[in-house]
Amino acid sequence: MSLSPKIDSSIWNAHALLTCEEMRRAEALSVARGSHSFFDLMQVAGRAVAQAVMDRFAQGRVLVMCGCGNNGGDGYVAAQALWQAGWPVRIGTLGAPTTVDAQKAASFWEGETLLLSPALLDEADLVIDAMFGTGLTRPLEGLAAQMVDAVTTRNLPVVAADMPSGINADTGAVLGCAVQAQVTVTFFRKKRGHTLLPALAHCGDVIVADTGMHADVLDEINSIVAENDSALWGSLQPKCEVANHKYHRGHVLIFGGAEMTGASRLAARAAQRIGAGLVTLAAPSAAWEVYAKALESVMVRHCDDLSAAQEFLDNSKIDVVLLGPGLGFDDEKRALVLAALKTRKPCVLDADALMLFEKESSILFDSVHKNCVLTPHQGEFKRLFGQFCCESEDKITQTTRIASRIGCIILHKGGDTVISEPNGRAVVNTNAPPWLATAGAGDVLAGLIVGLMAGGMPPFEAACAGAYRHGQAACRFGRGLIAEDLIENIPSVLVSDYS
Repeated sequence: MSLSPKIDSSIWNAHALLTCEEMRRAEALSVARGSHSFFDLMQVAGRAVAQAVMDRFAQGRVLVMCGCGNNGGDGYVAAQALWQAGWPVRIGTLGAPTTVDAQKAASFWEGETLLLSPALLDEADLVIDAMFGTGLTRPLEGLAAQMVDAVTTRNLPVVAADMPSGINADTGAVLGCAVQAQVTVTFFRKKRGHTLLPALAHCGDVIVADTGMHADVLDEINSIVAENDSALWGSLQPKCEVANHKYHRGHVLIFGGAEMTGASRLAARAAQRIGAGLVTLAAPSAAWEVYAKALESVMVRHCDDLSAAQEFLDNSKIDVVLLGPGLGFDDEKRALVLAALKTRKPCVLDADALMLFEKESSILFDSVHKNCVLTPHQGEFKRLFGQFCCESEDKITQTTRIASRIGCIILHKGGDTVISEPNGRAVVNTNAPPWLATAGAGDVLAGLIVGLMAGGMPPFEAACAGAYRHGQAACRFGRGLIAEDLIENIPSVLVSDYS
């Protein structure tokens, strides 16, 4: 996979999400440069864990839970750094270190080393979890599982080294049981699992420590997954130019339904707020007055049949189409979606526009094109695409598989929204707060994406930007959020772009 020329590779690499194998390769390539050794990296990593403890917690009794591998080595280094800073520290181990670097780290430890047992937690105020890190591929068992249960039961604060024990760092899956960390300190770059549920909920605040590795080794590794950030797409946002008029900013067409009128109204407002120059909402005559009274600056037009809808779709002044929010379910709506796709105009399909094809998904697959963005939530994704995915696959793999199969952008919604384009490149959006799970939020997101596309933003980047702005607006408002609040907070999250 080669990166789109629209995104600079150095920017992409700065936000790359690595697999465990990619991280191992990055370390090996960096060490091969000769400026540091694997043990040097371990020392910097362990000290970063200790620094996170000292920065975030009052001094207290620390138990460092060390495994037998290199993650345990990080724990020995962290323990020694805290010991030298005057903290009371003990190490509890699952066994003797088995790697050369972990053994070397253990040899510098000056304090007490004991075999791990739940009883050690009785004299601890804080725990450093350095049992397994990112290398785990099988469920925890035996003493390690006992320690996880005991830490959870006591509700002690935990700082995890690299990854909470019990998490698959590639998929984000919990392998039987897992540590619940308040802080996770990882190294060089986040791993995919740091951004995917359920691991996302186990990691707490994730700190990425600079270990001195050479960033340009990622040019050779060519990671295809990154964490969403404005640096990736900020330069492609629609610009407010003094010479622009409303048609330069794009014309959005949205089809509304007869009953669920709120959904398409939310989408229309969101498209306007994010920058669309014009929005036309085509509505059934029976509900026209409802739409017209609520949307003063939206052009609300009568649309009662497929023939009328086709006239709107064929209008050369329409730049991008949104179908789905509150659209409804019948054969004519299904024909409308297919007619919109046949025009090859950029479009966003959400909610009803997707579920109209639940029983005949192949028809939808054959009709979408590269300028489409599909925005299913988890349930919709499974109902539409589940037959083509394995239950054991992680969300990134599932989403990239479907995007590649059908040849368009897939935005797979959730607390760990994954956005993929057909070439396999994917972005994970992680800034969505829990209170964003509210009725109408998805309609707003669809409106944001279509509004950005109307201004000329490429579909993939528009989907990434829409998801990010959506999360920003929710965070800015805070608890108690309803969908309407998202729209009103969009201007404030755009201020920095134009100040």
